[in-house]
Amino acid sequence: MSTTDITKGESKETTSGKELVSIFVMGKKYEVPKNLTIMKAMEYAGYKYIRGCGCRGGICGACGTVYRKPGDYHIYVGLACQTVVEDGMYLTQLPFFPANRATYNLEAIGSDPEEVYKKYPELFRCVACNACTKVCPMDISVMDYISAIKQGDFEKATELSFDCIQCGLCTVRCMGEMSQYHIAQMVRRITGSKIKPESSHLKTMVDNIKTGRYTRTITDIKSMSEDQLRKAYQAREMEPSEAPEDWKPADNTYL
Repeated sequence: MSTTDITKGESKETTSGKELVSIFVMGKKYEVPKNLTIMKAMEYAGYKYIRGCGCRGGICGACGTVYRKPGDYHIYVGLACQTVVEDGMYLTQLPFFPANRATYNLEAIGSDPEEVYKKYPELFRCVACNACTKVCPMDISVMDYISAIKQGDFEKATELSFDCIQCGLCTVRCMGEMSQYHIAQMVRRITGSKIKPESSHLKTMVDNIKTGRYTRTITDIKSMSEDQLRKAYQAREMEPSEAPEDWKPADNTYL
């Protein structure tokens, strides 16, 4: 049955009074409660995640999903942990996409754009169709950072691609068959290690780790029971949602 054969029927309810919608996971129909995310709906339907499920918060990029809506020829994409199911939705997850990922020794290469061009010559197959930007669940201007890389402006590309979660959905839709997110990752690594000045704060933190500043705390945490860990987690000082940029916790021992 194609998506155009699906029609929305009368609302259905479970014995608990929850309204149900029909979804099709890899072609098989399931009735799930309305307003669930795709991930929760699949678990409700009996699926158990062993991969393709990470943070559940829209950050790790592990749950890329392709779907269609009834009566609509468009292909939609989203993250299963963030996208809400719709009645008649056909979907399949893409927990891993076999995109090209170049191998390189970051310490041995320089900051010349040619370093990237040699590893990813397909970069210049970009036809500026902007399909990559349209499918990005993080609203990143993918085409623009690819353009910046082609122009050798790594700092601009780093800024534009900084929020990338490596889900790979841009690559799925790319007419040039390139792996934008892997290319951008290489550029960010080069920018951070070869172009931007060294962070004094980072060096301080690395030195603190090497001198064992956090060893005792980590040992104490590892010795806690599950109940103790829960209490410690719930009692921790959290950054307020609208905290200013210079906010710091009352106890800054481990900053």
